[in-house]
Parts: sequence; C-alpha cells; structure tokens
Amino acid sequence: MNNSSQWIVGINAVASALEHDADNVREVLLEAGGKNPRIVEIEQQARRKDIDVRRVAQQALDGVAGGVRHQGAAARYAAAKTWDEHALPALLDAADGRALLLVLDGVQDPHNLGACLRSAAAAGVTAVVFPKDKAVQVNATVRKTSAGAADTLPIFPVTNLSRTLRELQKLGVWIYGLAGEASVSLYAIDLTGNVALVLGSEGEGLRRLTRENCDQLVKIPMPGGFESLNVSVATGVALFEAVRQRGM
Repeated sequence: MNNSSQWIVGINAVASALEHDADNVREVLLEAGGKNPRIVEIEQQARRKDIDVRRVAQQALDGVAGGVRHQGAAARYAAAKTWDEHALPALLDAADGRALLLVLDGVQDPHNLGACLRSAAAAGVTAVVFPKDKAVQVNATVRKTSAGAADTLPIFPVTNLSRTLRELQKLGVWIYGLAGEASVSLYAIDLTGNVALVLGSEGEGLRRLTRENCDQLVKIPMPGGFESLNVSVATGVALFEAVRQRGM
C-alpha cells in the first residue's frame, strides 16, 4: 500500500478512520464546545486509542478543511490507502472466478468518485481501479462522500489504464465498457464470472484507448429519452445488476 499525509474532515470520515485505521490517525481536531453526541463519541474513541485530541475554534477547522463541510471534526491522517497494481493478481485469485472490478476512466468530481466508491463497497467489489493522472484522487472530499468506503476498499491508482486493462484480460477478466451509443444492453450480458465494469468521465465518457481495450461496449437502456446518467448513478446501476445476477 502507498501512503500520503492529509487532513480528512467530516464526522463519518473521521469516525471511519478511527474504526478501520486508527494507527494512521495522528491527531483529531474537534470544535470547541460541540455537544453533538457523535462528536463526543469520536473524542472518547480517539482518547481510548491514545490519539491526541484538541478542541479548537471553528476557524481552525475551516482552515484544515479547505472548503469542505467539516461538521466540527477533522483528523490528520498519515495514510490515504491505495494499493500497488502488482497486488491485483492475488486479489483475483482469491475471488475464485467471481471477481467484480470497477474501473473509472478519468472521473473528475470528488463527490462522484466518493459516491462510486460507496456503491462499490455496498456491492462487494473486489477492487476499484482508476488512473493516477487526469482524474481525481482519494482526497478529503472523496473520503467524506464515500461514507467510509474509501477506508475499506482495495483502491488501485494505476500509471497506464490501458495497459492495466490488457493485463486484466490476460488474467481472465472480461472487460465491459459502458457507452450510451452501444447496441448491446447491460441486462443482456453475463456478469457472473471475472468481470470489470468500466465507466468514463463526467463529460467525455470513455477515452479512445480505454474503449479499444474493452472486450465489449454495453449500454444502460433509458426509455425516458436521456442520453446518459451521472457516472455515480450509472455505477450503481451496473454494479447491482452484477450483484443481482450473482444471487448475492
């Protein structure tokens, strides 16, 4: 795993970090005078784990939050968990032929990425893959929006997404890219084996090289006449069709 120091903010994000990865929480800042029961619970939990807790003015929290709504809680977090792509084969082996991967090709909005991660965690995905460049990374907003999912999912920022897709194919993963102009419905394909669902960015969709490295392009039928869905909504629809087919 790779680590980087950052501030995470928001009650859910801080509580999740304390629950799942307390060893990497260096200190917790809570708003002075805050009586919210969840703030009190966070303070008690942090102190039980010998983590420094400071009650500070709202302005101090505003300063570390960087414009994100902090709800009176922030934590200096020594690790934004990501995995090295060389660990992917082992995860696939452990999935025993039923791996479900989510691949995000250049999502820009941290709220969208956070929502995608939340859906991925709920669907029990094996891993989430996205490029290191020209895409939002796991930051404080993503952590807050994901409601803890960013702390628990195997997340793989990769240097070359097209190369990673080709390597996944060699490992027996079938790659489905979602594109509105595709002729085949998502509901007409088999999603029960080793499968990667690939979704594109908010504005441009799938990039050309990403499309070329998919085994098949599929679409979500939309009888209402809209051309596309928000990427986080489309992610939820696609993942839970896989969940339905797998009988989970």
